[in-house]
Amino acid sequence: MDNKLANPAPLGLMGFGLTTVLLNIHNAGFFPLSAMVLAMGIFYGGLAQVIAGIMEFKKGNSFGTTAFTSYGLFWLTLVATWVIPGANAPNGGATPAPYLGWYLFLWGLFTFLMWIGTFGKNRALQFVFLSLWILFLLLAVRDWTGSETIGKIAGFEGIVCGLSAVYLAMAEIINEARGRTILPIGASKA
Repeated sequence: MDNKLANPAPLGLMGFGLTTVLLNIHNAGFFPLSAMVLAMGIFYGGLAQVIAGIMEFKKGNSFGTTAFTSYGLFWLTLVATWVIPGANAPNGGATPAPYLGWYLFLWGLFTFLMWIGTFGKNRALQFVFLSLWILFLLLAVRDWTGSETIGKIAGFEGIVCGLSAVYLAMAEIINEARGRTILPIGASKA
């Protein structure tokens, strides 16, 4: 009996990547925030990444477990910050933008530390985390300053970040299916 487990990383990367692209198309100013983005954040950005994180745990991958579970829960908490105020929850008023800036900054700090954890891994993964760190910092500065320009820059940077995760997910799927490198990821030298 073959006990080989599937690679959960493409699921987590795709959930992160597509949701990040969608939200950042909004941040870049192309359409307003809507239930479409919220649903994607809950189910694909949130739930799918948590599932991928649990699957990474089964494989013994601490980095993948921490990354996918944490970012899945990021998406769930982010959507909650938008939805809870509308639910008239006690003490559930809208979060002022400068406070949300600190939330994004802390996620940026976490992402910076995770980026350090990518050293020795493939270049595509390093780029995903580096660009995500920059995205969180730009979004925090946007919320602290109220700058629409920084928000639009963050949106375009976030689209690049999300697409890099989509690329890595597809590279892992296609390269595994073909048994050779079709889409290069800058394999680590470690």
